[in-house]
Amino acid sequence: MKKQEKYNSVPVKPDEITPKHIYQNRRTFLKQMGVVGLGALLASCAPGVTSTPSTSETLSDITPSGIGSELENQLTSKEAIKGYNNYYEFTTNKERVAELAQDFVTEPWSVNVDGLVENPGTYSTEDLLSNFEQEQRIYRMRCVEAWSMVIPWVGFPLHKLLEEVKPTSEAKYVMFESALVPEQMDGANSGMFPFPYTEGLRLDEAMHDLTILATGIYDEPLAPQNGAPIRLVVPWKYGFKSIKSIIKISLVVDEPPTLWNIVAPQEYGFYANVNPNVDHPRWSQATERRIGESGRIDTLFMNGYAEEVMPLYEGLDLTENF
Repeated sequence: MKKQEKYNSVPVKPDEITPKHIYQNRRTFLKQMGVVGLGALLASCAPGVTSTPSTSETLSDITPSGIGSELENQLTSKEAIKGYNNYYEFTTNKERVAELAQDFVTEPWSVNVDGLVENPGTYSTEDLLSNFEQEQRIYRMRCVEAWSMVIPWVGFPLHKLLEEVKPTSEAKYVMFESALVPEQMDGANSGMFPFPYTEGLRLDEAMHDLTILATGIYDEPLAPQNGAPIRLVVPWKYGFKSIKSIIKISLVVDEPPTLWNIVAPQEYGFYANVNPNVDHPRWSQATERRIGESGRIDTLFMNGYAEEVMPLYEGLDLTENF
């Protein structure tokens, strides 16, 4: 099958994804980001505390060499990333999430990994930061609502955690669950959604190197509105798949229920791969509005990551399995 002809795929530009040799170089990245040891990074995860770079450098000054200037010019501002969010446990108003989430307690925190694994366990934030090398990944993020951002994440590939817990041969899917704290989340009491927020991936999608667990953006730990202290990022899928504030990861045999697929299965499929050729029932997915920019741009098939991820979907009709 000629993927680009069938799906009108536009391959990712070489300078729009962090080169592998760069994002694997954690030590260089952390030094350039002004992080003085793990202790400083852990301290910055406490509520109300942010990391302080050792200099007044901008991201363009401290981004590892080798990333093209075109990508740097596309980065969404930190203010926009932190000020325009979907997080319905707090509110359906994107521009009020930051305000309503500012006091959300993210320390202490733990993520329980269970189900069909040989080594189930509970990981604290400190465990996740110290046991897994933190890398920089600059990814496009495409919301199903047809707006988008370009975000410089910090985190680590999910497959590294999964390799440590060792899924059994019966495991076929990975299920994720978000924190639900009604006393701190006004929206959780609205009755509008069947919280807690749950999401899922096929095991091979979860094991793909592009799939990460993010712990920060720019040179700072994640803010509560961005999914602190740890969230999923799957860059070739619509943003609602990248579940926030994870407390539980379970390896299961059957396709897990996911919140939006439960709420509106005719509009939100399990796969949720970005596809400009498959419209949402209520709007076109052919173009998108990049936050902070004027006008609209063409949406890329698989959000521009088709070359990397299409082998996962050989034989699958992506017009039916949306």
